[in-house]
Amino acid sequence: MTNQEILSKLPYSKPFLFVDEIIAINENGVEGTYFFDESLDFYKGHFKDNPVTPGVILTETMAQIGVVCLGIYLLKDSFNSNSVIALTSSEIEYLKPVYPNQKARVVSEKVYFRFNKLKCKVSMFNQANEEVCRGTIAGMIIS
Repeated sequence: MTNQEILSKLPYSKPFLFVDEIIAINENGVEGTYFFDESLDFYKGHFKDNPVTPGVILTETMAQIGVVCLGIYLLKDSFNSNSVIALTSSEIEYLKPVYPNQKARVVSEKVYFRFNKLKCKVSMFNQANEEVCRGTIAGMIIS
């Protein structure tokens, strides 16, 4: 399965798609990027006169790249438009803010994948290669 095929199977669209590219993917992990454009709606109110990317959006970006993209890759042909994806747990530590017009890189390492539950250690880095957040995210993918 190619990176473009994985991206085409993501069950999201703008404005809730937080994956621009997959840099690398294999059975043990994935690396991808997303650019936080200043025109995104959530910047209008978070925070007034000092926009910062909300933690929930950072977590969602990490989940989409680090868990969903990897899950689609692992399930290969059994993932389809009827597949259901659900977040089951997340524990994220936020280390630095992510501002508008920053490109983030997400690196995910599979902890386990069994009974259609995927758990990963996920980190996000800014353009200066500083870790901005990290943690574990798990989800279920039912085909």
